[in-house]
Amino acid sequence: MIIEGPLTKITNGLQDPVQAYLNLGKDLVHLNALIGKTIKVKSTGFSTCKACKRQRDEPLFRMGFCKPCFFESPMAGDFILHPEKSMAHTGKVDRDLKIESDIQLQPHTVYMADSGQVKVGVTAGNKPWNRWMDQGASAGKILAITDNRYEAGMIEVALKAHYSDKTHWRKMLQGNRSEQSLHEVTEGAKKHVPDELIHFIQADGHESQIKYDMPEQLPKLNWIKLNGTVTLEDELIGLRGQYLVFKSGLAWNVRGQEGLEVEMSW
Repeated sequence: MIIEGPLTKITNGLQDPVQAYLNLGKDLVHLNALIGKTIKVKSTGFSTCKACKRQRDEPLFRMGFCKPCFFESPMAGDFILHPEKSMAHTGKVDRDLKIESDIQLQPHTVYMADSGQVKVGVTAGNKPWNRWMDQGASAGKILAITDNRYEAGMIEVALKAHYSDKTHWRKMLQGNRSEQSLHEVTEGAKKHVPDELIHFIQADGHESQIKYDMPEQLPKLNWIKLNGTVTLEDELIGLRGQYLVFKSGLAWNVRGQEGLEVEMSW
């Protein structure tokens, strides 16, 4: 089968193990069903910006955006990567106040997760399971639920002095686990939440465990990025987060190349 289209992030379903799906063009691919098969993926030489949707014959600038949209679209504003820079709660406009208000002025979750190492993170809403699966976390636990994105960002800033906010892709794929339980981690993290935000802390809740369709033993892992000269052709052996893992040890981050138009066959 041969399909073609711009890459979008993998959609993960919370099952045992996680079920992964890829929308490519007009097709929806159940990636778990391809494990054990040889997959070929190559760039068509084109990219599509996820904001303006214009096709171009050059690489996208950053985060799936063309250069103009990266600097102009509210979907690429500083608050996306830095929640503490949110301003909609003050009425100040960054790029588009309506869109920024829709995103920022809703409950946000501050969580602790184990994705190869303990990390702190922020996500919109009060159901962070999708974010945990996207990051390949083996476990996650809610720390606080705030009224808006800015408040969640300020809690995260305070905790980043003590915990990482990054996912180490190799440790995550290898399934490394922290020696501490997330219950212990969360109890420790509560001590670092600013006094004015302490009322957002949630009562001790469930620690979610997440399993992925991955082999017990992995080859030596090497990161791969597709471009006009690189074609990926290998047997798919595992799925975790936004990564496809292959028999040779190649690990491909699909979301990291969002907007790249590819042809996929198997």
